[in-house]
Amino acid sequence: MELKHKNRTFRRVQVKLSNKVVTHYKKRNPAKAQCGECGKELHGVPRARAVVMQNIPKTKKRPERPYGGVLCSRCMRNKMIAKARA
Repeated sequence: MELKHKNRTFRRVQVKLSNKVVTHYKKRNPAKAQCGECGKELHGVPRARAVVMQNIPKTKKRPERPYGGVLCSRCMRNKMIAKARA
């Protein structure tokens, strides 16, 4: 085993190969996406590394609504109401 994997930066995954179980080391996922205004967790935005996100279609990366993937639904609603009133 390489020494660079002997820390908790990597996630340990037990994988069964033919007749024995070995440990594979995988990079951890990034933090959950947050709303730009209130900081609440965004729903509909996957937690994946950039390499994985490249292969996901754009429509699966964020919700199909104004400010999707940037603001939560409540903040988006408040912003749209404020724009309409202005």
